[in-house]
Amino acid sequence: MKQKSNIKNLLEVMARLRSPNGCPWDRQQDHMSLRFHAVEEVYELMDAIEAGDDVEMCEELGDLLLQVVFHCQLARERKAFDFEKVCERITEKLIHRHPHVFAQKEVKNVEAVWTQWEKIKRAEKKGTKHERASALDGIPKHLPGLLRAEKLVKKARKAGLAIQSNGKPAGKPLSKSQVANNLFELTRYAQTRGWSAEALLRSRAKQVERGWRRKEKRPRPLSQTGS
Repeated sequence: MKQKSNIKNLLEVMARLRSPNGCPWDRQQDHMSLRFHAVEEVYELMDAIEAGDDVEMCEELGDLLLQVVFHCQLARERKAFDFEKVCERITEKLIHRHPHVFAQKEVKNVEAVWTQWEKIKRAEKKGTKHERASALDGIPKHLPGLLRAEKLVKKARKAGLAIQSNGKPAGKPLSKSQVANNLFELTRYAQTRGWSAEALLRSRAKQVERGWRRKEKRPRPLSQTGS
């Protein structure tokens, strides 16, 4: 007799937990109540990766997979989608966004791969409610402040919205250790004043983003448009 696959076993266990005779806690959950559990599991996986602990990494990947399976079960009960559909969608996406692998389209380097990926992604979403009209769209709102600021700056620079002289801040260039020290000292200073450095950075990033979005909408000079 052929054994069931491990993934099929997992899906059946999850369905059992959600059944009328299943676990009271699992039966009470919905997408909203679970949303931050996935975030916690990702951070625990990061800890395992940075520790180089394969045993812990395997366990944390399983915990993260559980979040995927749990949401798929909830969606299946709503007749929205299921695990098979999720697998189908991500497989199609990977093939479509890697024409240099699956469609013999050549790319020069990693930077070209990323440029191609963004171009394909924007084309996929064009005309839908998820269309990315701005080069700054697509950054998760709940990212930690510093990570969100980094992604915002990266997108803005690629779009020509955040231009700095030679790509360096004004004044003498800082070393990595100096930047790290300044970030920490600014955080400590904010704390002594009763401020949240995280909240301050998120607020400032929003202000800068609004300015960049306004700049993005302005007509470009003819010399830049090539007209």
